[in-house]
This record gives sequence, C-alpha cells and structure tokens, in this order.
Amino acid sequence: MSEFTPTEYNLICVATGEEFEDNGWTLDYAGYDKPSLIRATYAKKQLTVYEGDCGLYKFRDWLPMKRMLKCSSSPVTYKSKGLAKALGLDNLYITFNGWFPEVGATMPTCSFKETEAYSVCARTDENNDKILTVASAGNTARAFAKVCSDNNIKLLLAIPADNLNAMWFEKPLNDCVKLIACEKGGDYFDAIHLSNLALQSPMFYAEGGAKNIARRDGMATTVLSAVTTIGRIPDYYFQAVGSGTGAIAAWEANMRLIEDGRYGKNLMKLMVSQNAPFLPMYDAWREDSRDLLPYDDNRARRDVEIINAKVLSNRKPPYGICGGLYDALKATGGDILMATNLQAEKAAKLFLDTEGIDIHPAPSVALATLIKAIENGRVDRKATIMLNITGGGEQRFMANKDIWYLEPSHTFSLKADAEDVVAKVEALFK
Repeated sequence: MSEFTPTEYNLICVATGEEFEDNGWTLDYAGYDKPSLIRATYAKKQLTVYEGDCGLYKFRDWLPMKRMLKCSSSPVTYKSKGLAKALGLDNLYITFNGWFPEVGATMPTCSFKETEAYSVCARTDENNDKILTVASAGNTARAFAKVCSDNNIKLLLAIPADNLNAMWFEKPLNDCVKLIACEKGGDYFDAIHLSNLALQSPMFYAEGGAKNIARRDGMATTVLSAVTTIGRIPDYYFQAVGSGTGAIAAWEANMRLIEDGRYGKNLMKLMVSQNAPFLPMYDAWREDSRDLLPYDDNRARRDVEIINAKVLSNRKPPYGICGGLYDALKATGGDILMATNLQAEKAAKLFLDTEGIDIHPAPSVALATLIKAIENGRVDRKATIMLNITGGGEQRFMANKDIWYLEPSHTFSLKADAEDVVAKVEALFK
C-alpha cells in the first residue's frame, strides 16, 4: 500500500456558500439554521489516480481521509459490448460495483456500499473511543460490517428483521461489530428510528447518512472511475435510488471534474429510478414538488414488502434539502423514472445473458429504465451513457462457499422504549 498523508480540504455550506474548517466529524454548518448539505472542497483541484495496491484510495485526493484502511476495492468501468449491442448503443459504459473478476471488480460484499464504508471509516479518528452507529436496509450494513471487522473499528448496526438475509459473509466477523434489528414488518425508516434511540447513549455517534461528506464522496468514486476510464464526462448517468445520495454524489463529482478542466464541461443528465409501487420521490418529482407528498406509514410499509429492490425503500430521503436530489436533478436536467418488479427481472436476465454476470434488483431497476428510455427516444443511441451497476456478482461470489450470517443480538419492537434500547446496546460493548 502506497504512502499516505491526510487529505487537505475545507467544507462549504451549499445554501450560503460559506467555507469553514472540518472539526473532524462535521455533518452540518452551525452558522445556518435551515436544512442544507455541506460539501468538501479539496486542496487538489486536478485529480491524481494513484497506481498500486490502494483499492478505493486510488481516488484519495477527493476523499476526506484521516487514514487508509486495508482490503478496499475500487469501482471498475468498462465499455459494454454485449448489452450495448442488444440495446443498439454506441457508447454504453458500465461501472460495476461487486464481484466480477473478469473485468477486475473484486468487492466481496458485492455492493457499491463498500465505497461509502471505506470512505466514512477512513474519516474516523482511530483514537476515538465512541462507537460508530449505522442504520441500513441491508447492503450498507453488510459493507460497514465487513470494513469495520477487517479494520477493528467498533460498530453498531440497525436493520429491519425482514432484511436479515442481507447480512451474509464469507466468514465470521470480528466481535467489534454488533447488530440489532427492528421486528418483522418494519422497514428502513424503522431501523433509522431504532438507531436514533441507541444514539441517546453517549457511547455512540451517528455515521450521518447523506449529510456525511465521506459517504457521498465515497459513492462519487463510481463517477471518477467512469470519467477517468472514458476520458470525458458522460452525457447520461443511470442509477436506481433509495435515498438519492449516490446521484447527489455523482452531481458533486461532475462539478469537481469540470473544475479539473481535463474532461469537458458538460453536466451529466441524472436519470435515477425507483421500484414501483414504492415511489415517493418519483411522485414528488412528477408534481415538481421539492417536498415529498403525504405517504401513509402503513401503505409505505406495504409497498416496501412488494418491491424486490428492498434497498430502495427510504421513506425520508435527502430529496428536498438544499443541495439534495431535487436540486441535483434541476441542475442537470435529469429525471426520475420507475420500473416494476417484472421489468427489472427481465432487465437482470438481459444483463446476465449479454454481460455474463448476475446483478442485484436495484441496478436491474436502473437498467429497466434505461431500456425504456431508449425505446421511447428519451436517450440518443450515440450518447455516452454511464450505467451504474450498484451491486452484482453475488451469485458468482457465493457459489460453492459456506456462507455465514450475522445474527442480531437483540430484536426490538417498533414501539421500543429508549431506555431499554440504550441499556441493551451499551451492554453489548461492555
């Protein structure tokens, strides 16, 4: 692993444009009292892609890092032949996050959530004695568990019990990783609520979700991979979204790459997608509403049960916040699309048949919307298109392996008492 010094950067409040220093784990700008994301502005304006055994950290000039962790992998971008031919596209580039050794993709959790976890955990102070706390619908929890286990970082995870099948690993984890769950019938929003109860204890601190610059800039490495491979900024960016954080990150990376000056000046059209019938951002966007429309809790939970892409089930996404997905779509001339389970299943089969690897339900949704956009003339067949395959190769990776599952230490009611939650999670780390 190559030599490393902490990254030089400052923070900017998106709403006000004011620049300030990071205190180590800043998630908001204290000088502004309305919801706004903050962004990192890096000292190095031209990106160096480092060679050698540094995995994701090949892009470290634009990651807010205090240290370099072991075992990371980078997204891999390649020009499609099989899928491109099937769709009649001249310049389709696939950014693959997962297990696909034939193209150089070696993420053992098979998800681009590794890009978040390796970036966020590299922002942590190794002398911090508090416990990182992460809520997840599944894939994010698996990624953080793997990264923290490999690097001996204390971690508390909260996920819905219905998604425990996502907590698979090649081997048992380090005891520094603990898992709690909300009872069956709960969803990602309920897992967030459970983690917030745990965070009432001073032993724990919040990862921060979309507000954490390290999470977004880690996800942005998908775009850095694509652009440095293609040699230019694409015309279109396709990705399925649960929170929209990956698309916000793509927009932010795009602006940095324009400032870099070597890859063109165009803004990619962000073409993001949701899995019907769970469509809170799709519905709001159709109404040109910065605010999400009313969505009954019970109906939302029912819709989450229906969709195959459970990781796309965020009921409280960073959509309307200043610098959030609404602003990203407006700035880039983008759109929110939708696909049904059946359409996504057909798309997944097409990808397997043409590219030779299985993909997760979420990127299958993205591919399904790309297919529809081509068929209805929304996308020029000669355009340069980036398709972000946010997870894949899981069937390939798990074949002929004895898979180990992380079980929750406690499963809590959706009406759990804060005092009970705090007492039990504190006991896990004593």
